[in-house]
Amino acid sequence: MTHTTTFAPQALSLFITGTDTGVGKTLVSAALLHALARYHSRVVGMKPVAAGTELIDGVAANDDVLALRAASSCRVPPELDNPVLLPDPVSPHIAAARAGVRIAIPHLVACHRALAQLADAVVVEGAGGFQVPLSATETGADLAQALGLPVVLVVGLRLGCLNHALLTAESIRARGLTLAGWVANHVDPAMLAQQDNIDFLQQRLQAPLLASIPHQCAPDPRAFPLHLPPAWQ
Repeated sequence: MTHTTTFAPQALSLFITGTDTGVGKTLVSAALLHALARYHSRVVGMKPVAAGTELIDGVAANDDVLALRAASSCRVPPELDNPVLLPDPVSPHIAAARAGVRIAIPHLVACHRALAQLADAVVVEGAGGFQVPLSATETGADLAQALGLPVVLVVGLRLGCLNHALLTAESIRARGLTLAGWVANHVDPAMLAQQDNIDFLQQRLQAPLLASIPHQCAPDPRAFPLHLPPAWQ
């Protein structure tokens, strides 16, 4: 299903997606927030749909949401930076059905619109991969298209990533969206020919490489440099 929006937020906004789940979208989103904070006084992360919670001081919380809040420089109402919080760590459409929740893309767009009025820069982290189902009829790609934001693609460097990266980039552009940059995340230290893979994607993705993140057991989003385009500064 196709969604469009005519709203153009004043804040710089970016949509972060990945070649798969578990490739480091939250790490990159937090790193972007720290990098953008050098140029913008009010930066905030947004996780429109988060699936999987644990109790922290008796309150249900999601690790990705907490990481984005920790990297943000301003506090916003939780119903804006995480409109949909689902208990089960499964695909959003399954988690929503189990929780009796309907994920409404217009509502998520409205929450982003409100955040863009409160911040100078908004980093929106999608759930899973670009085409992850949000319902029986809508996907994360529909959300990205409705938001209409430049997209940053996180590529988890492991066997199969070339196919996943090229397919995702093709899908992003098929939605009329701009692939504004990509990040190589070395998620598998045993992968062979990692630099060869990066070189290939630099030629084929036709978007700037913003960072190459080395494999780390406990990565710090403040510890590696991101090459921000001038338009984001």
